[in-house]
Amino acid sequence: MNYQETVNWMFGRLPVYQLQGASAYKADLSNTLKLCEYLGNPEKNLRCIHVAGTNGKGSTSHLLASVLQEAGYKVGLYTSPHLKDFRERIKINGEEISEAFVCEFVNQHQTFFENTDLSFFEMTVGLAFDYFAKEKIDIAIIEVGLGGRLDATNIILPIISVITNIGIDHTAFLGNTIAKIAAEKGGIIKPKIPVVIGEYTSETKPLFSSIAKEKNSEIYFASDLISATYPSVLLGNYQEKNKKTVVQTLTVLDALGEVIITKERIKKGFQNVIKNTGLQGRWQEICASPKTICDTAHNAHGLEIVLQQVKNEIYESLHIVLGFVNDKNLDDLLPLFPIEAHYYFCMPAISRGLDVIQLQQKAAKYNLKGSVFNSVTAAYRKAQEVANVDDFIYIGGSTFVVAEIL
Repeated sequence: MNYQETVNWMFGRLPVYQLQGASAYKADLSNTLKLCEYLGNPEKNLRCIHVAGTNGKGSTSHLLASVLQEAGYKVGLYTSPHLKDFRERIKINGEEISEAFVCEFVNQHQTFFENTDLSFFEMTVGLAFDYFAKEKIDIAIIEVGLGGRLDATNIILPIISVITNIGIDHTAFLGNTIAKIAAEKGGIIKPKIPVVIGEYTSETKPLFSSIAKEKNSEIYFASDLISATYPSVLLGNYQEKNKKTVVQTLTVLDALGEVIITKERIKKGFQNVIKNTGLQGRWQEICASPKTICDTAHNAHGLEIVLQQVKNEIYESLHIVLGFVNDKNLDDLLPLFPIEAHYYFCMPAISRGLDVIQLQQKAAKYNLKGSVFNSVTAAYRKAQEVANVDDFIYIGGSTFVVAEIL
């Protein structure tokens, strides 16, 4: 199979949460363990930083990778989901895994994948571990896909664990309370391995502290830092919290002798993160006139912060291109959006996309009014046509809406 045929087979033959949702989720590590044993346990040859959290884990992972690259390390970065191309998930020093390696890996092991009934995510985790080990990287930054305790990435023994924050999301799998979700994400904390907590609440701090004490793990609360002080090319206000998490993580690793990091490297890493890693979709300006921002925030915790930043912008009129996937609780999300905006409702072009008429009807209950469009692109084009140069356009609601624009 060529690359496109291979990717089509991966998405078509195997369950994938990104497209299908609940039917793709496997709360079990046995398949990943079988796969890694079959591959010769490549993960045991990796020095990993394990990153979990409801929001911010992508930005945190990319910022960590950028700083470590500036410090001269060969850095593997595994993240999900991708925006445009599957290969975005697996990078070394910002360079995507080659099409040839993806094809060879799948073609060589296809029979095992089928016989073991691996999920898309399990197979992709194995691919990343195998690739990083063969390329002899210095450090692998591994982002959790969903949750933590039973996520396919949670077979690694990292040099440090990072949990960015806890919010309500994926309740069908992780529980419907902050405490339950925190317990699932706290499942990445390993015995005697330090853990950094990006943000905490009065409810989550004692829970994380209890898990760390039980595991005899040093715990660090990054939000207690006075300031991360370093400017960054990432302009979302929420990045201040992610930067603190990164600085705390690097400080711990430096103190342990795992890496050698200077303030200058942190400064350069923060400023060059997009160039170094290819990160997209985080308060990303795609047009200056009218100012147009897209952002992948897709749950209440993330959208509340992003929409506050939208409201702080200076504009004559606000235009919002909006779409969701169908497993979101709109009663939690739609009240966050400003009623004075002009809305352009659309459905991302995946099977999980929320029907645009349903979205319009539900939005009307919260006095959010606008027109429906048959594609994300059509919605954005109409917003561009209507908006004046002094207006502001925001595109969001779903990673997949942003992906189609980019």
